[in-house]
Amino acid sequence: MRSETAAIVCALRNHGEHGAIVRLMTPEQGLIAAYVRGARGRRMRPVLIAGNVVDARLSARTEAQLPQAEIELVHSRGPLLSEPLPAAAIEWATVLTASALPEGQPYPLLYQAFEGLLDAIEASPSANGWGVALVRYELLLLAELGFGLDLERCAVTGANDDLVAVSPKSGRAVSAAEAEPYTGKLLPLPAFVRAGGRASWEDIADGLDLTGHFLLRDVLNDRSRPVADARGRLVERLRRAGGLA
Repeated sequence: MRSETAAIVCALRNHGEHGAIVRLMTPEQGLIAAYVRGARGRRMRPVLIAGNVVDARLSARTEAQLPQAEIELVHSRGPLLSEPLPAAAIEWATVLTASALPEGQPYPLLYQAFEGLLDAIEASPSANGWGVALVRYELLLLAELGFGLDLERCAVTGANDDLVAVSPKSGRAVSAAEAEPYTGKLLPLPAFVRAGGRASWEDIADGLDLTGHFLLRDVLNDRSRPVADARGRLVERLRRAGGLA
Protein backbone atom coordinates (compact mmCIF):
# COMPACT_ATOMS: atom_id res chain seq x y z
CA MET A 1 0.00 0.00 0.00
CA ARG A 2 1.47 3.31 -1.09
CA SER A 3 0.29 6.91 -0.99
CA GLU A 4 1.68 10.41 -1.16
CA THR A 5 0.39 13.50 0.63
CA ALA A 6 1.22 17.00 1.67
CA ALA A 7 1.55 17.24 5.45
CA ILE A 8 2.45 19.48 8.38
CA VAL A 9 4.87 18.05 10.94
CA CYS A 10 3.27 18.03 14.41
CA ALA A 11 5.34 15.78 16.67
CA LEU A 12 8.35 13.47 16.75
CA ARG A 13 9.05 10.52 19.06
CA ASN A 14 12.37 8.68 18.94
CA HIS A 15 12.10 5.04 17.92
CA GLY A 16 15.05 2.69 17.64
CA GLU A 17 18.64 3.83 17.30
CA HIS A 18 18.26 6.37 14.51
CA GLY A 19 14.59 6.56 13.54
CA ALA A 20 11.47 8.24 14.88
CA ILE A 21 7.71 8.04 14.70
CA VAL A 22 6.44 11.26 13.17
CA ARG A 23 2.89 12.54 13.54
CA LEU A 24 1.67 14.47 10.53
CA MET A 25 -1.47 16.50 9.87
CA THR A 26 -2.71 15.87 6.34
CA PRO A 27 -5.56 17.35 4.23
CA GLU A 28 -7.41 14.10 3.48
CA GLN A 29 -6.37 11.60 6.17
CA GLY A 30 -6.23 13.88 9.17
CA LEU A 31 -3.58 13.04 11.74
CA ILE A 32 -1.35 10.10 10.80
CA ALA A 33 1.73 8.48 12.31
CA ALA A 34 4.62 7.04 10.30
CA TYR A 35 8.11 5.70 10.93
CA VAL A 36 10.94 7.69 9.37
CA ARG A 37 14.37 6.09 9.02
CA GLY A 38 17.27 8.33 9.93
CA ALA A 39 14.93 10.92 11.45
CA ARG A 40 17.54 11.89 14.04
CA GLY A 41 20.35 12.28 11.53
CA ARG A 42 21.90 15.53 10.42
CA ARG A 43 19.98 15.64 7.14
CA MET A 44 16.51 14.91 8.52
CA ARG A 45 16.52 16.83 11.80
CA PRO A 46 15.88 20.24 10.19
CA VAL A 47 13.23 18.70 7.92
CA LEU A 48 11.18 17.27 10.80
CA ILE A 49 10.79 20.47 12.80
CA ALA A 50 7.24 20.97 14.09
CA GLY A 51 5.32 23.32 11.80
CA ASN A 52 7.28 22.45 8.65
CA VAL A 53 5.36 21.64 5.48
CA VAL A 54 6.55 18.40 3.90
CA ASP A 55 5.76 15.90 1.18
CA ALA A 56 5.29 12.42 2.64
CA ARG A 57 5.46 9.18 0.65
CA LEU A 58 3.91 6.43 2.74
CA SER A 59 4.20 2.68 2.33
CA ALA A 60 2.92 -0.28 4.37
CA ARG A 61 2.26 -3.95 3.73
CA THR A 62 -1.18 -3.85 5.35
CA GLU A 63 -3.62 -1.22 6.63
CA ALA A 64 -2.91 -2.33 10.20
CA GLN A 65 0.84 -1.81 9.90
CA LEU A 66 2.53 1.43 10.89
CA PRO A 67 3.57 2.94 7.56
CA GLN A 68 7.09 3.99 6.75
CA ALA A 69 7.52 7.46 5.31
CA GLU A 70 10.00 9.14 3.02
CA ILE A 71 9.87 12.85 3.83
CA GLU A 72 10.92 15.79 1.69
CA LEU A 73 10.88 19.39 2.88
CA VAL A 74 8.50 21.74 1.09
CA HIS A 75 8.64 24.76 3.40
CA SER A 76 10.62 25.32 6.62
CA ARG A 77 9.49 27.33 9.61
CA GLY A 78 12.75 26.62 11.42
CA PRO A 79 13.87 30.28 11.40
CA LEU A 80 10.89 31.16 13.62
CA LEU A 81 12.28 29.01 16.44
CA SER A 82 14.62 31.88 17.35
CA GLU A 83 11.62 34.15 18.03
CA PRO A 84 10.16 33.36 21.49
CA LEU A 85 6.50 34.21 20.86
CA PRO A 86 6.08 32.68 17.37
CA ALA A 87 8.05 29.63 18.54
CA ALA A 88 5.73 29.17 21.52
CA ALA A 89 2.67 29.57 19.27
CA ILE A 90 3.89 26.96 16.78
CA GLU A 91 4.84 24.60 19.61
CA TRP A 92 1.38 24.87 21.15
CA ALA A 93 -0.56 24.59 17.88
CA THR A 94 1.33 21.47 16.80
CA VAL A 95 1.25 19.83 20.25
CA LEU A 96 -2.48 20.51 20.53
CA THR A 97 -3.16 19.04 17.10
CA ALA A 98 -1.05 15.94 17.74
CA SER A 99 -2.54 15.36 21.20
CA ALA A 100 -6.21 16.12 20.63
CA LEU A 101 -7.09 14.51 17.31
CA PRO A 102 -7.71 10.80 16.76
CA GLU A 103 -5.57 9.28 14.04
CA GLY A 104 -6.89 8.48 10.60
CA GLN A 105 -10.00 10.67 10.67
CA PRO A 106 -10.20 13.49 8.11
CA TYR A 107 -10.73 17.02 9.36
CA PRO A 108 -10.48 19.15 6.20
CA LEU A 109 -11.70 22.35 7.87
CA LEU A 110 -9.23 21.91 10.71
CA TYR A 111 -6.40 21.30 8.27
CA GLN A 112 -7.20 24.52 6.41
CA ALA A 113 -7.45 26.47 9.67
CA PHE A 114 -4.22 24.91 10.98
CA GLU A 115 -2.38 25.76 7.78
CA GLY A 116 -3.78 29.31 7.85
CA LEU A 117 -2.78 29.76 11.49
CA LEU A 118 0.83 28.72 10.84
CA ASP A 119 0.98 30.99 7.78
CA ALA A 120 -0.32 33.89 9.89
CA ILE A 121 2.28 33.27 12.62
CA GLU A 122 5.00 33.27 9.99
CA ALA A 123 3.73 36.39 8.21
CA SER A 124 3.17 38.64 11.21
CA PRO A 125 5.85 39.83 13.66
CA SER A 126 3.20 40.46 16.32
CA ALA A 127 0.60 38.26 18.00
CA ASN A 128 -1.93 40.95 17.04
CA GLY A 129 -1.65 39.46 13.57
CA TRP A 130 -2.21 35.80 14.47
CA GLY A 131 -3.80 35.74 17.93
CA VAL A 132 -7.31 35.88 16.48
CA ALA A 133 -6.50 32.96 14.16
CA LEU A 134 -5.26 30.89 17.11
CA VAL A 135 -8.42 31.48 19.14
CA ARG A 136 -10.58 30.61 16.13
CA TYR A 137 -8.56 27.43 15.49
CA GLU A 138 -9.09 26.31 19.06
CA LEU A 139 -12.82 27.05 18.87
CA LEU A 140 -13.05 25.04 15.64
CA LEU A 141 -11.12 22.14 17.15
CA LEU A 142 -13.49 22.07 20.12
CA ALA A 143 -16.47 22.04 17.75
CA GLU A 144 -15.01 19.33 15.50
CA LEU A 145 -14.44 17.09 18.52
CA GLY A 146 -17.99 17.58 19.79
CA PHE A 147 -17.31 20.21 22.46
CA GLY A 148 -18.41 23.33 20.60
CA LEU A 149 -19.45 26.39 22.57
CA ASP A 150 -22.90 27.94 22.17
CA LEU A 151 -22.12 31.62 21.63
CA GLU A 152 -25.13 32.67 19.57
CA ARG A 153 -27.73 33.38 22.27
CA CYS A 154 -27.87 34.16 25.96
CA ALA A 155 -28.30 31.01 28.03
CA VAL A 156 -30.83 32.81 30.28
CA THR A 157 -32.90 35.07 28.01
CA GLY A 158 -32.32 33.65 24.54
CA ALA A 159 -31.36 37.10 23.23
CA ASN A 160 -28.56 37.31 20.69
CA ASP A 161 -27.19 40.76 21.52
CA ASP A 162 -24.86 42.23 24.17
CA LEU A 163 -23.25 38.86 24.88
CA VAL A 164 -20.19 39.48 27.05
CA ALA A 165 -19.46 36.28 28.98
CA VAL A 166 -19.56 32.48 28.85
CA SER A 167 -20.56 30.02 31.55
CA PRO A 168 -17.51 27.89 32.47
CA LYS A 169 -19.84 24.96 33.15
CA SER A 170 -22.19 24.92 30.15
CA GLY A 171 -20.12 26.75 27.53
CA ARG A 172 -23.10 28.98 26.73
CA ALA A 173 -23.01 32.74 26.25
CA VAL A 174 -24.46 35.17 28.79
CA SER A 175 -25.65 38.74 28.17
CA ALA A 176 -24.25 41.72 30.09
CA ALA A 177 -27.35 42.18 32.23
CA GLU A 178 -27.50 38.53 33.23
CA ALA A 179 -23.73 38.31 33.78
CA GLU A 180 -23.50 41.28 36.17
CA PRO A 181 -24.45 39.39 39.37
CA TYR A 182 -21.82 36.74 38.58
CA THR A 183 -18.80 38.99 38.05
CA GLY A 184 -15.62 36.97 38.46
CA LYS A 185 -17.37 33.63 38.00
CA LEU A 186 -17.89 33.78 34.23
CA LEU A 187 -15.37 33.73 31.39
CA PRO A 188 -15.06 36.91 29.29
CA LEU A 189 -16.37 36.68 25.72
CA PRO A 190 -14.28 39.03 23.54
CA ALA A 191 -16.24 40.81 20.83
CA PHE A 192 -14.04 39.50 17.98
CA VAL A 193 -15.09 35.90 18.68
CA ARG A 194 -18.59 36.66 17.41
CA ALA A 195 -18.13 39.78 15.29
CA GLY A 196 -14.74 39.06 13.68
CA GLY A 197 -12.11 41.69 12.97
CA ARG A 198 -8.90 42.51 14.77
CA ALA A 199 -8.42 42.33 18.52
CA SER A 200 -6.38 43.96 21.25
CA TRP A 201 -3.79 42.09 23.30
CA GLU A 202 -6.26 41.92 26.18
CA ASP A 203 -9.01 40.53 23.94
CA ILE A 204 -6.66 37.87 22.56
CA ALA A 205 -5.62 36.90 26.08
CA ASP A 206 -9.29 36.67 27.11
CA GLY A 207 -10.03 34.57 24.03
CA LEU A 208 -7.23 32.15 24.91
CA ASP A 209 -8.45 31.96 28.51
CA LEU A 210 -11.89 31.07 27.16
CA THR A 211 -10.77 28.32 24.79
CA GLY A 212 -8.08 27.12 27.19
CA HIS A 213 -10.63 26.45 29.92
CA PHE A 214 -12.64 24.08 27.73
CA LEU A 215 -9.63 22.50 26.01
CA LEU A 216 -8.03 21.57 29.31
CA ARG A 217 -11.33 20.40 30.78
CA ASP A 218 -12.85 18.47 27.89
CA VAL A 219 -10.09 17.56 25.44
CA LEU A 220 -6.74 17.38 27.22
CA ASN A 221 -7.82 16.40 30.72
CA ASP A 222 -6.16 12.98 30.52
CA ARG A 223 -3.10 14.10 28.58
CA SER A 224 0.43 14.45 29.86
CA ARG A 225 1.58 17.55 31.70
CA PRO A 226 3.87 18.80 28.86
CA VAL A 227 0.78 19.55 26.75
CA ALA A 228 -0.56 22.00 29.34
CA ASP A 229 2.96 23.37 29.86
CA ALA A 230 3.24 24.28 26.16
CA ARG A 231 0.09 26.34 26.42
CA GLY A 232 1.30 27.95 29.64
CA ARG A 233 4.51 29.09 27.96
CA LEU A 234 2.57 30.63 25.09
CA VAL A 235 0.08 32.52 27.26
CA GLU A 236 2.84 33.78 29.56
CA ARG A 237 4.90 35.11 26.63
CA LEU A 238 1.86 36.66 24.99
CA ARG A 239 0.88 38.48 28.17
CA ARG A 240 4.43 39.79 28.60
CA ALA A 241 4.55 40.96 24.97
CA GLY A 242 1.27 42.81 25.39
CA GLY A 243 2.23 44.34 28.73
CA LEU A 244 -0.44 42.31 30.55
CA ALA A 245 1.81 40.33 32.90
